[in-house]
Amino acid sequence: MPETKKDKKSLPIAGVFFLLIVIPLSLMAFLIANGMFKLGVTIKERTVNVLDVKSQEDIKARAQNTANQVASFLMECKKDLQVATIIPATDVVYKQFIDENKKPLWVKADGKVQQALVPIYKELALIDKNGNEQIKIVGNQVVPAAQLVNVSNPANTTYKREDYFAKARNLNKGEVYVSPVTGWYVNKSAFDKGGRFDGVVRFATPIFNQEGFAGMIVLSMDYRHLSQFTDQLIPTQAERVFETDASSGNYAYMVDNRGYVVAHPADYHIVGLNSDGTDVPTLSAQNAKDLAQKGAEALNMFNMGFLDPNLFTIAKDAAAGKTGIVTYKFGGLTKFVAYAPIKFYASNLPEPTGFGWVGLGLEVEKYNEEAAKVSKSIEKESKAWTATVILVLIVAMVLLFFIMLILVRGISRSLKSEIPEGSEGDLSVFNDDDDDDK
Repeated sequence: MPETKKDKKSLPIAGVFFLLIVIPLSLMAFLIANGMFKLGVTIKERTVNVLDVKSQEDIKARAQNTANQVASFLMECKKDLQVATIIPATDVVYKQFIDENKKPLWVKADGKVQQALVPIYKELALIDKNGNEQIKIVGNQVVPAAQLVNVSNPANTTYKREDYFAKARNLNKGEVYVSPVTGWYVNKSAFDKGGRFDGVVRFATPIFNQEGFAGMIVLSMDYRHLSQFTDQLIPTQAERVFETDASSGNYAYMVDNRGYVVAHPADYHIVGLNSDGTDVPTLSAQNAKDLAQKGAEALNMFNMGFLDPNLFTIAKDAAAGKTGIVTYKFGGLTKFVAYAPIKFYASNLPEPTGFGWVGLGLEVEKYNEEAAKVSKSIEKESKAWTATVILVLIVAMVLLFFIMLILVRGISRSLKSEIPEGSEGDLSVFNDDDDDDK
């Protein structure tokens, strides 16, 4: 067969393969690349919108969930107190009771953060009707009889001013008095050097005999088990951390029924006691500058209205048992706060305020910066994937093109072998037969 005729027969076959393979593949490559690019843009746009809008409700829901967790924990402590009233009143049993009630707690030991099972209660005490301690366990150790004191006098108590005996002695059977968070104040200087607020929440309930009031049981919860609910929480992050950073503007805190901050990543904002048992002053319009210079900025949210009226509004609404979200300006920055009440009630913690409330806050500007970083990262990954897909498809097209050429050559050779040499295009033999028939 002349070479030109072979080429003419190969060209239609090559064209068919081109139409059936290369063009559809090219179209598919275009659609995939274009689709991935548009998907990246859409995800980027939706990421910014979702982070700005949906996050508000998400953080509000997390505030409610955290507040409910705190309330459940406090209720467990209340139930443990009731159990303590019916177990045998001996130092051995009391010590065992403390040892058996433990919860995981992140602690720092030898410069390393690790999780450990830590007793929930620092103290358990049996007190008679006159205020004399009869049995007392502190730090899982039995206090010698010579060191037991009369707690009807607040000056004899650990923190020099506690009045839990007077508050609990007039309660009815089954009623519980819950003290405020009580501990020594930690100023900014001590905090910067590694000092942290440490204290207790005391649960006290009266006990009775045939003669009437016989004394009380006092169970003192380790404050760290309470504070970890907010101290380790970052509102916009699922994972918990050992300690949040207040300077990030993205943290949680806890406020009691009086408006005092009782848990905060910056411990010098937590209201505590001076060494003589007196309350440290809280920040106000009159003393703000002086306390800031001293690094002693304990906070009462009811007194924070001088910085921004919204702070007072938040405290007022939360104290009324309401859940909400507020955006306000603080120190020139836009703050977002979601708050929810801690629905735990006791004889001295009535509804609607209960124990207090939880606040989850963030700085909007910093949050938007993080959202922008996420969207840029998504866009970058989308472009990278698009480029990868295009490259893969181009390589595939080149390979298919060469495969097509090989197949075309093979088919051409097969056709050539089926047609006798010299007969292609010669129809005279058929014309002669027709003439003979005529």
